[in-house]
Amino acid sequence: MPVQDPTARFSSRVENYVRYRPGYPKDVLDLLRKQCGLTPESMIADVASGTGIFTRMLLENGNRVFGVEPNPDMRRAGEEYLASYARFTSIAGTAEATTLPDHSVDIVTAAQAAHWFDRAKARREFVRILKPGGWTVLIWNERQTDSTPFLRDYEQLLLTYGTDYQEVRHERTTDEIASFFTPSPFQSAVLEMRQDCDYEALEGRLLSSSYIPAAGHPSYEAMLQELRKIFDLHEGDGQVVLAYATRVYFAQIS
Repeated sequence: MPVQDPTARFSSRVENYVRYRPGYPKDVLDLLRKQCGLTPESMIADVASGTGIFTRMLLENGNRVFGVEPNPDMRRAGEEYLASYARFTSIAGTAEATTLPDHSVDIVTAAQAAHWFDRAKARREFVRILKPGGWTVLIWNERQTDSTPFLRDYEQLLLTYGTDYQEVRHERTTDEIASFFTPSPFQSAVLEMRQDCDYEALEGRLLSSSYIPAAGHPSYEAMLQELRKIFDLHEGDGQVVLAYATRVYFAQIS
């Protein structure tokens, strides 16, 4: 059965998440510099920071970053991954209750996460912790599903074997993004990103998803056999390409 508590869904996926989840295009930081006034001095709350994939990009920009993560396994993985960054602070909190002080950060970011939030409560919390004029930035890597034969076959595998794939696809949230920002106007941008995968990386990427059967599930072995068939059919030079549109939504909310 799928785990219903969104803060616990990835506890059994941490290792694959760390190794095989894609990063984000560097153009995201350029966008935030131009549109949201990001500088190395900006204080940032990276909410649902997980294993630290996006957090690291902010730290490498020189920012002080509070990584707010509710899942203890993900949080520990992020702490290990980011241990060498003195400007990183790990926070046990949620989007709805970050524990951060009032008006303490310049920017709130949430990468690949806001579809799990209670949007109304998270919005109120972001308004509380943001300094006046601060920005909220929501980011998703949206996997392309039908632009190549490989992507079409991979999508069909998810539809066939996913435990609650259609229910939790983050596109359900991005379709309703205006309801999060309302009444504040928001802007958006789309950036291109790709992930080149050998078979091991493709399997790890698949198994990092919370809606995919884990080892021991009755469908697990059949799913991996199908994945291998898809890979062998479409690989070139031992790799396939997962293509993404990185969608960025940003606004000054109040």
